[in-house]
Amino acid sequence: MRNEKEMFDLILGVATRDNRVRAVYMNGSRANPNVKKDIFQDYDIVYVVTEIASFLSDDGWISVFGEPIIFQEPDKLDKMQGRAVDFKNSYTYLMQFTDGNRIDLHIQTMEVLIKEYGTDKLTVPLLDKDNCLPQIPASSDEDYWVKKPSYGQYFSRCNNFWWVAPYCAKGLWREEILFTIEVMNSYVRQELLTMLYWYCRTSKFSF
Repeated sequence: MRNEKEMFDLILGVATRDNRVRAVYMNGSRANPNVKKDIFQDYDIVYVVTEIASFLSDDGWISVFGEPIIFQEPDKLDKMQGRAVDFKNSYTYLMQFTDGNRIDLHIQTMEVLIKEYGTDKLTVPLLDKDNCLPQIPASSDEDYWVKKPSYGQYFSRCNNFWWVAPYCAKGLWREEILFTIEVMNSYVRQELLTMLYWYCRTSKFSF
């Protein structure tokens, strides 16, 4: 498995040699100073590029990053399903490699950079050829802190849990096991997990 230094050397090396790439920054867990590193962390990378079209016209350009087990192009999949996409300004490649590493690579134009850069507080600049990356605070996971729910949020979760729970009993009585599992996993359990999350991560509630 390629180590972290090898991966960053590769990611930044590709960007440095390609004149279309003007800046690079990183999001995700590797940008979080409070997360313990492990071998399963993805490399959530953004290339700021002059244009997108030439990348899309060369399906093989991403092979420079390694041999993939599987890769996904979510924008292409969205288009295949009839959803609106903007290939002109951004595109994403999700790449899982045979050595265990994974790169989630997003390419975006300067227009998108101006709108998005720093909106996620887990952002670390890696390369800036033109001094185009604005100054932002040091990377922080503040956006992902669990916040105390409002009374409305708390009430809504409780109400929805008890409203949907009888559907499980109904499904069991009718011996509709798949229906029951779906209701339990998609609705009842989600509300319970949210409650447990609030309970474990926030101070004692007072409504």
